[in-house]
Amino acid sequence: MTEGTQSQLDAVTVSQSPIERFEEYLQSRKLRITDQRRFLVEQVFSRHEHFDADQLIDQLPRKGHANYVSRPTVYRTLKEFVDAGLLRSFELNGRSVYEHDYGYPEHDHFYCVKCHALLEFQSEQLIQLRDEVAKQHRFRVRSHRFIIQGVCDACNRQSSRMRRKQDLV
Repeated sequence: MTEGTQSQLDAVTVSQSPIERFEEYLQSRKLRITDQRRFLVEQVFSRHEHFDADQLIDQLPRKGHANYVSRPTVYRTLKEFVDAGLLRSFELNGRSVYEHDYGYPEHDHFYCVKCHALLEFQSEQLIQLRDEVAKQHRFRVRSHRFIIQGVCDACNRQSSRMRRKQDLV
């Protein structure tokens, strides 16, 4: 849902579907699994994209149509997805961005400041370095979020073409 392209990592094998995991979470808190919550799980997990709440709301049916979900319900349910371990949330350019957590490997991101592409990558060397530094500081790592900002290859090439055209003038 963010602009630009995204690379996709292979899913991790899990014992429950996202809806089963969410139902278990709701039951443990004595909350009901409503049709709206079920519909939101289906929408969020039908594809792998980084998104913010407004982007999700834009893709949902409008008021008066079947499966309509109000804005407050979307925000509340996204928080429940995070609390249930289904999604991760992080800040990017002053907005909360969500991504799959359940059934998805630990990874990091490259963020293009021009086209806003968010590209996923995994690095065993980065994990080893993180763990070594944590050990030196007697720190127990639960998770980490690493976002490298820069310019993607496509934007870099486009910028180079623009510079060449300007040089001809």
